[in-house]
Amino acid sequence: MRENLFVPNKMPYAKGQNRPDVECILCAIVEKDEKVQRLEVHRTELFTISLNLYPYSPGHLLIFPNRHIVDKRELRSDEVLHLHELECISFEVLTRAYQPRGFNVGYNMGESSGASIPHLHLHIVPRYPRELGFMDVIGGARIIIEDPIVTQEKLVKIFQELTGNK
Repeated sequence: MRENLFVPNKMPYAKGQNRPDVECILCAIVEKDEKVQRLEVHRTELFTISLNLYPYSPGHLLIFPNRHIVDKRELRSDEVLHLHELECISFEVLTRAYQPRGFNVGYNMGESSGASIPHLHLHIVPRYPRELGFMDVIGGARIIIEDPIVTQEKLVKIFQELTGNK
């Protein structure tokens, strides 16, 4: 069965409409700019982890460097190692919170990749058996079953438990 991923309300955002008036949304999250909705769940000196504002499934995370870069090849060696550590911690956090059966992990780099944010970010999407429900099929929409604020509170707590950071 072919699965279609459709996120309601993302098309205007992807086309540059309904976006906050900031130069870079991810930099604005790092800078704690009040113009952007911040769904941050964990931060280190080098990276920030945030929920995706338009998730494909509950717990869809973005891991991005605190400095503005657009290509993975721009990462320094220490950042590559730290990113890998954060990716593994994120798998554990999501497993504890949601018990997914798998993960999609990846980047959209470059103009033709489908990237809607020109700041390097790694997607971690928890995946579950039989994700598609009847609304997905007949309505052409994905139903997100958890309020992002509830997700944020849940994941912040687990990140704190695993990393010791408050």
